[in-house]
Amino acid sequence: MASPLRIGVLALQGAFAEHIHALGALREAEGLGDIVEVRTSAGLAAVDALIIPGGESTSMALIAERRGLLDDLREFARTKPTWGTCAGLILLAARAVHTKQGGQRLLEVLPVTVSRNQFGRQVDSFTVTLDSPCLGPGAAPFEYVFIRAPAIVSVDDPEVEPLVRLPAGVGQTEASESGLLVAVRYRNLLGTSFHPELTSDTRWHRYFVHMARAALA
Repeated sequence: MASPLRIGVLALQGAFAEHIHALGALREAEGLGDIVEVRTSAGLAAVDALIIPGGESTSMALIAERRGLLDDLREFARTKPTWGTCAGLILLAARAVHTKQGGQRLLEVLPVTVSRNQFGRQVDSFTVTLDSPCLGPGAAPFEYVFIRAPAIVSVDDPEVEPLVRLPAGVGQTEASESGLLVAVRYRNLLGTSFHPELTSDTRWHRYFVHMARAALA
């Protein structure tokens, strides 16, 4: 019998506590093992899968680099199930535009280009409820929360699977034929622009748990 899945949440900065709470709500139903706050290379080595939360991507990268964790995060994300939400998506991306002056460090493992703060400042935060077939056949609509969020502006590998796209014109200064891409899957990686941990709906966390088990099988 397989060992219970140990999921880590990078706990350097940002909304890591909310992800831990969401995973805790799934622990019994999904048969999860330890849910770990990851702050060191040793902590990272002890988990099977990782969530990189929302927060401030530049600060998160700087803290990780100071702790000697950045390269280990990159190596982990190349092969192990890893989910980046909001700032975490930026860190996973191969490229980022609209970054702070001087740019920022990225893990460069997810072959997409993201636009940092695509949706504006904190006051421009919004929610939108969308059908999400990736969450299961006949799944109820999900409420998506966007707070100073990035968006995926180009996909640079045909293996990247689009999962969620906003309706045309939502979150954009000009309407377009197709809306902005806000969730993708690539091999062992999941990248999302939004904050599912800020809702009581755990379906995206369940999606990642199932994805992680499949990737590790």
